[in-house]
Amino acid sequence: MESTQQSVQLIAETPLKAKIRKASRSVPRQMQWRLYTAGLIIADLLMLGFAFLLAYLIRFELLFQFFYHKSDPKVSYYQTVVFFLTLTLLVIFLLLGLYDREKLLGGTLEYSMIFNGITLGMMLLIAVGFLDPNFSLARGWLLMAWFFALFFAMFGRFAIRRVIYSLRHKGYFLTSALIVGANNEGLSLAEQLTSWRSSGFHIVGFVDKKLPPGSRVLNDLYVLGTVDHLSELIARHDIEELILASSAISSRDRMLDIFQKYGVSSDVNVRMSSGLYEIITTGLTVKEFAYVPLVGVNKVRLTGVDEFLKYSMDILLAIPALLALGPMMLLIALAIKLESPGSIIYRRRVMGMNGEEFDAFKFRTMYEDGDEILKAYPQLQRELSNNFKLKEDPRVTRIGKFLRQTSLDELPQLINVLRREMSMVGPRIITPAEVAKYEKWDINLMTVRPGITGLWQVSGRSDVTYEERVRLDMHYIRNWSIWLDIQLLVQTIPAVIRKRGAY
Repeated sequence: MESTQQSVQLIAETPLKAKIRKASRSVPRQMQWRLYTAGLIIADLLMLGFAFLLAYLIRFELLFQFFYHKSDPKVSYYQTVVFFLTLTLLVIFLLLGLYDREKLLGGTLEYSMIFNGITLGMMLLIAVGFLDPNFSLARGWLLMAWFFALFFAMFGRFAIRRVIYSLRHKGYFLTSALIVGANNEGLSLAEQLTSWRSSGFHIVGFVDKKLPPGSRVLNDLYVLGTVDHLSELIARHDIEELILASSAISSRDRMLDIFQKYGVSSDVNVRMSSGLYEIITTGLTVKEFAYVPLVGVNKVRLTGVDEFLKYSMDILLAIPALLALGPMMLLIALAIKLESPGSIIYRRRVMGMNGEEFDAFKFRTMYEDGDEILKAYPQLQRELSNNFKLKEDPRVTRIGKFLRQTSLDELPQLINVLRREMSMVGPRIITPAEVAKYEKWDINLMTVRPGITGLWQVSGRSDVTYEERVRLDMHYIRNWSIWLDIQLLVQTIPAVIRKRGAY
């Protein structure tokens, strides 16, 4: 076993591992996190102090006295208030876990805790003023102090987070992890965690009983041994996280053994996936009923702040686009009407979020008797049933071919966006008949709104295989972020100009 593991160690050597060793030699791992915590405290002090100072300058020095206050403000008075208020907020942050490694770098949760902490601090300040008649603060300063404290505290955390993400590419602030189980779920977990360096996990390899040590299972990741060798592997690779792909562990007793041995260890965190990760892209919630924790599956992929950001971007883009492109759309409508008889808008029945069907609007690009025309081409009928697309389609009109190549036929879908049936960016819209093509992935497709553009649009559109389209859709859903949407919107313009896969 020892010689096998040594060979695996040599085979699994990667540039990232070299960076991690170099980073650990320059700044030990525990020291990295202590410096990070110290940096957060300093940043919070500076941001809160600046916020309160700015509120004072605007309220009193710039004479924006929209709230009347009879007392003459003294700088020393407000300095004392700010001193104790800042200390109070730092204590509240500490109690909420805003300096706890487990709760940091976790997306919107950190910002939510900052909001709750600052709001609680301000409520305590108001309570002191209510209880002590000699304690008085200008309402304008109090309101601006609350707003500026929120903004600058969140900005400080955001800036530090960007620094940490950058340092992770250099080997700092990474946590070594082993995945127990090299089945489909384990591979999906590894692929996701390694593709998002911001996750903070450095996946060392797999533990699996079915594959021999040294088996290469994903990129530069190998099976390092079996569950029986966990202790040795944890010590050798300085493992801090054990990630159990629960569907790969056939024995419940084996899983209990792992939790009993490592679940209470202060050196190793044991985490267990849902057993559904490779097929479900939505989040899971744990709720207790009569003290029994039960896991639920979210019906939609985006909730809370994420949903608000995506919808806001849709509205801010769709309305100006309709106003700016309105004259062009009228000209396109006239051209369609002049070339062939029939309706201007084609209503395509498609699948929406949560499986609800709706009509996706497009400019008509085919002759009205298109089905009759296609009957003369049996080979094209078979191609259409397989790919739901035809490269040379006799049903398409001349103006329709131009509209498809330039994607102008999809402009009416801006109305679908305003009706909250579609999004500017999302998976490709599909018909009810196409759902079967997604097989086990169909449940994920219905958790977000389909998009006018998306990964499939910038990756070759109709030139990619149907299986590739499914993979692209699943990648988008699983890896959604507002920055990904912005990136895809920018990439859509050159993709449309190139006309690759547009027919």
